Amino acid sequence: MKTANLAIVFTDIKGFTERTSRQTLEENQRLLQVHDALLAPLFKAFGGRIIKSIGDAFLVTFESPTQAVLSGIAIQDRLWHHNRQLPEDEQIHVRVAVNVGEVRVEPNDIFGEPVNIAARVEGITDADEVFFTEAVYLSMNKAEVPSQEVGAFELKGIPGKIRVFRVPRAPYRVLAPAAPDAVLPSPEEAALLPPYGNLALARVESNLDLSQRAAAGAAAMGQGAVAVGQRAAAGAAAMGQGAVAVGQRAAAGAVAVGQRATVLGKQARTATDALWARVYAKLPPAITTKVSSTVAGWSVCAGLVVVLLGGGLLVGGGGATMRAIRDVEGTTGAEKIQRVNEAKRLIKLEEADQRAYFSGRLEEAQGNMNAAVVHYAAAVRKDANGRASSRLISLLKHEQCGVRSSAATALGGLRLEDARGALESLADDGGPNEGTAGGFLNLGTCDSKQAAADALKRLPAN
Repeated sequence: MKTANLAIVFTDIKGFTERTSRQTLEENQRLLQVHDALLAPLFKAFGGRIIKSIGDAFLVTFESPTQAVLSGIAIQDRLWHHNRQLPEDEQIHVRVAVNVGEVRVEPNDIFGEPVNIAARVEGITDADEVFFTEAVYLSMNKAEVPSQEVGAFELKGIPGKIRVFRVPRAPYRVLAPAAPDAVLPSPEEAALLPPYGNLALARVESNLDLSQRAAAGAAAMGQGAVAVGQRAAAGAAAMGQGAVAVGQRAAAGAVAVGQRATVLGKQARTATDALWARVYAKLPPAITTKVSSTVAGWSVCAGLVVVLLGGGLLVGGGGATMRAIRDVEGTTGAEKIQRVNEAKRLIKLEEADQRAYFSGRLEEAQGNMNAAVVHYAAAVRKDANGRASSRLISLLKHEQCGVRSSAATALGGLRLEDARGALESLADDGGPNEGTAGGFLNLGTCDSKQAAADALKRLPAN
């Protein structure tokens, strides 16, 4: 019999049982796929070994109690970034409980009283919190993990009372030993930070910029600041519309149409009226004199609408939402916060089957590429017009290796046959920055060629 002294982590989703009772099987599976994609990489990033996953629950072991608690902190911050882009009924809130002790280890399970205690502590843990026992508190590195006692509890089947601690919310008085004079964020800035201030996330995502997030409230899972010009070019592509080339050429003009025709759009009585007003405002005088309610006049405008569709101004399909999302690009500070909030408001007004796609576009506009991949993957089965799958496929050509790898892994998991050609090209040729740090969903050395090859193995056989 093999035994080991290990830190044990239990997690589960708040209200999961009730939630499944009102979800279809497909919706439930999609929820668990997103949940697993968000949590599993963080467990591994902090040295955890996933023993098993049952429904919405994870059982994970760590050799270090400090790393175990840090993984829970990172999970809660990561979910905060994920949830702030979604309506409440689509958010994911989990509980994290940690204990440490000697357990009996088998190939696919662990046993012993420390496991039972961890499970009982999870039962009293609040959603979005990280609770841990006194045993963890005494053995972890307290300089790395802030702590606050919750109280002593009698747990079912456990003799005596167990003292339980929690990780308090940020901001912390001392952000790092090397910076005792660090200035705490203002209350306004603190409200924009994730609950634990990216204390743990920053350790596994080297491109994080905490000061920028404090000012702008940007999601923490970004792949680094992408040049404004590059993001604008990427945003110009009308993925899944069958008009990528047209969309790229027309992007700048299309956005300008939308901006300069705001007054006309507000005055229009319907969304269709607003669109025609924007088109009409840009027509040269020689054409406007001929445009009328005649069939010939409408056909001239319809030709221009095709161009606008290529640039992403979609009739009845998220045009205002996409413009709001593109307005986020290149902004910072209070202006960015305002524009992100406006985009989120419009996303909530979209049809339910389109929100995940637009949430992905908003993450992408903020430079949070791996978070965008998660949203696109969740949107693929809902997105009837194929925009999400096309967007995922386009990311196989991204300049960052980690983004390509994440997209390849997602496409493989979705078994998306339409991605075969692009995956084969990536598997053969690779891309820039191979061998660099892989980013959040691809920790360690990045190899997008191998990720594409692995994804191809999961596609249906020809």
